[in-house]
Amino acid sequence: MKEIELFYLTHCPYCIKARKAVEELTEEDPAFAGLNIRWIEESREPALAGSRDYYYVPSLFCEGKKLYEASPADDYNAIKDNIRSAFAAALEA
Repeated sequence: MKEIELFYLTHCPYCIKARKAVEELTEEDPAFAGLNIRWIEESREPALAGSRDYYYVPSLFCEGKKLYEASPADDYNAIKDNIRSAFAAALEA
């Protein structure tokens, strides 16, 4: 199974919502529970973060392809829906 890289910042409110969404999605869908998610705190891994094309966190990538980048306009439901779509795309890849 392919790895999902999830870039985040520890105190980012959108990232906190993303963590909650990931927990809910992996409980709701057994297929998502099998995904290999690599949580990358961008301030701790700046070289890796700098190698990906994104501005906002959370951002999800699979094999270097961006699956989702949060927007300041995203509420919890938008974040969860976009992460669900990213997970589904990773399963299909």
